[in-house]
Amino acid sequence: MEQGGKAALGWAARDASGHLSPYSFSRRVQRDGDVTIKVLFCGICHTDLHIIKNEWGNAMYPVVPGHEVVGVVTDVGAGVTKFEAGDTVGVGYFVDSCRSCESCGAGHENYCPDVVLASNGVDSDGATTQGGFSDVVVVDQDYVVRVPRSLPLDAAAPLLCAGVTVYSPMVEYGLNAPGKRLGVVGLGGLGHMAVKFGKAFGMTVTVISSSPGKREEATERLGADEFLVSRDTEQMKAAAGTMDGIIDTVSAWHPLAALLELLKPMGQMVLVGVPSKPLELPAFAVCPSGKRVAGNGVGSVGDCQAMLDFAGEHGITADVEVVRMDYVNTAIERLERNDVRYRFVVDVAGSLGAAA
Repeated sequence: MEQGGKAALGWAARDASGHLSPYSFSRRVQRDGDVTIKVLFCGICHTDLHIIKNEWGNAMYPVVPGHEVVGVVTDVGAGVTKFEAGDTVGVGYFVDSCRSCESCGAGHENYCPDVVLASNGVDSDGATTQGGFSDVVVVDQDYVVRVPRSLPLDAAAPLLCAGVTVYSPMVEYGLNAPGKRLGVVGLGGLGHMAVKFGKAFGMTVTVISSSPGKREEATERLGADEFLVSRDTEQMKAAAGTMDGIIDTVSAWHPLAALLELLKPMGQMVLVGVPSKPLELPAFAVCPSGKRVAGNGVGSVGDCQAMLDFAGEHGITADVEVVRMDYVNTAIERLERNDVRYRFVVDVAGSLGAAA
């Protein structure tokens, strides 16, 4: 790490227990193209849970998690043209990329083979990146987005990951056309955002869940048009062949064949949840009907800005429970039990110092 950088305070995990505690470290020296940001709020994503508990086997401890960052610019480098002190901005899942590969050239930095993750990544100077569970971040201006003034900042934070993760494939695969029928599998942090974007696009939205108790929440509060219990074979059979697309947000192992039956011929399923165990894709579920299955990883910087602008125009935010930093370990335990509607957000600026 470059010496003489800005002192930072965060909460980090030191081992696979995932337990977070105060951690002092240094951010890199601000470069000409860098923006220094005071972190106000940071969402807690299921990916943070996977990383701090080393469930993907790639944790580089100590790990300061957090990649749904909303904050205010406090300083900018000499070469910064996009932002100035006082701007309200966001930082998402990644903070740099190689800028020279085919993906970067096409505006898909999120698929760069050398993408630098906001947390538990490797920066260009070889240092391990530390995320938004901290008081300050230093990020290249090209990987920072502007947060519309119309959005409440705590509820906007999850848009930086959960929001763009569902928005970008909906736009990419044409699942944003008024009148089309969209299925949303799972009603968690990602799923509830998919419902909101789908309705804002003018689509007919069906929530598909293994939990019958979520029907009222899905239809009456979030505005979904229909609700299917995935374990009810009669319901699933009656809905077969009715959907133009499906956004599958579930991060635990689950069968795909029954879900694919819901699609029309040549329908599109997009996987945005990341189960740790391999999913099964029977050839007969896709080949005879030309159905397609794709994956999606977050979204590009451009996708994220477009999503925020759309959210600002339509008043779309995440449903959040705001917590203090000293509650974060309990929040993570609750997240493991899916005991949150639908996203925890840490009030970093309002509680970090006191929690330390």
